[in-house]
Amino acid sequence: MAEIINGMKAVIHHNSKKRFINSENDADKDTFITSKKTSLSSKDGVDGGIGQIVNSTDPASALANARHEFGEHGGVNMSIEASATFTVMEPETMRRMFTGELGAERDFFIYSRHFNPTVLNLSRSMAAMEGTEAAYCTSSGMSAISSVLLQLCSSGGHVVASHCLYGGTHALLTHFLPRVCNITTSFVDVKDVESVRNAIVEGRTKVLFFESISNPTLDVANVPELCRIAHSKGVMVVVDNTFAPMVLSPARLGADVVVHSISKYISGGADIIAGAICGPTTIINSMMDLHQGALMLLGPTMNPKVAFELAGRIPHLSLRMKDHCYRSLTYATRMKTLGLKVIYPGLEENPSHNLMKSMANPEYGFGGILCLDMETEDRANRLMNRLQNCTQFGLMAVSLGYHETLMSCSSSSTSSELNHKEKELAGISPGLIRMSIGYTGTLEQRWSQFEKAITKM
Repeated sequence: MAEIINGMKAVIHHNSKKRFINSENDADKDTFITSKKTSLSSKDGVDGGIGQIVNSTDPASALANARHEFGEHGGVNMSIEASATFTVMEPETMRRMFTGELGAERDFFIYSRHFNPTVLNLSRSMAAMEGTEAAYCTSSGMSAISSVLLQLCSSGGHVVASHCLYGGTHALLTHFLPRVCNITTSFVDVKDVESVRNAIVEGRTKVLFFESISNPTLDVANVPELCRIAHSKGVMVVVDNTFAPMVLSPARLGADVVVHSISKYISGGADIIAGAICGPTTIINSMMDLHQGALMLLGPTMNPKVAFELAGRIPHLSLRMKDHCYRSLTYATRMKTLGLKVIYPGLEENPSHNLMKSMANPEYGFGGILCLDMETEDRANRLMNRLQNCTQFGLMAVSLGYHETLMSCSSSSTSSELNHKEKELAGISPGLIRMSIGYTGTLEQRWSQFEKAITKM
């Protein structure tokens, strides 16, 4: 009897899969962190038995067609695997796991800094959304960015980056990487593709880094053209898509790696710090290498309980993004009518409008962020004070993607790491207010609150 029980344990432990629905056939159960195979698998255009027509270029369709994990006892939600370490049934198995012969793609787990089943499932969703082969979720957006750059660049390496970036990323490239790693960066205006081409040093430049929609100026990058230039010179393209999940799909436009601060739109609750790296299986595997991997050795590990929370929010991300974008366009149009200096790619006169329209996924609009240039920091602060403390239009806070409107004066907050000259080059005015438009309350109610505040200015 003891032998039978032990044999059953071994079979259950490593020879059977967790219950899930997969968009492909059984062979795909062993696919590594995958979502690339989300296109139609059957001749009649219906995916492996679920019966849903799939458009693999649409993020929401790709998510709906991705592998669905059930809970341990058949629950519709996956279970949380809170273990830091995992058992094996035979001593030989552990040796094979550490040599890489057995891994997460076959449900063999060593330690949660390496792979955790719950985090792995969230990673599959992120890969499906971005249209990449693989993904890995991290403890923060900055940990995702720094890990990718450290993996792709060695000492003496060179990065070409947009001169308009989130302040933390700019500081990483300007100060930390040169001082600690001997990795230098040339900052350019990525709207000028010739300046990008000229800044790349063949044989030395390893990465072209930019944001799909720049923070905070909302310039839209020509992803296909920038990728074409970089790839012609053997350079990898890394795109921060934090401002535009669902709206833009940089990997489908040619980017090699897409990074996110999941803390923003994907979380939506302003209560979680998290990040993600989406890219080819080869890159994600290299970052998890036991001897050379930046993720494995630096350890920006996501808590599985956080991964569980986020996995429940991704399914309604498309609905939230559509509302964020719709209200942003409505407010931007009305603000322009009032004579305000408003920056938003959805406005036809915006320099990025046609480019954005050509690249954006249908039905998602032009992003959920707009900017008001009040010219001076004093005027910006007075308006934000009225909007929060007098009319309750929004909240003075950094970050974005929350259900309430969040406002900050970028020059003195999220872009404060840039010096005066760097801000000028990036086009960041001292009075630039970045607004992450929320969706609570009715549209007309919120607009009335804005009008009352601006009238008193």
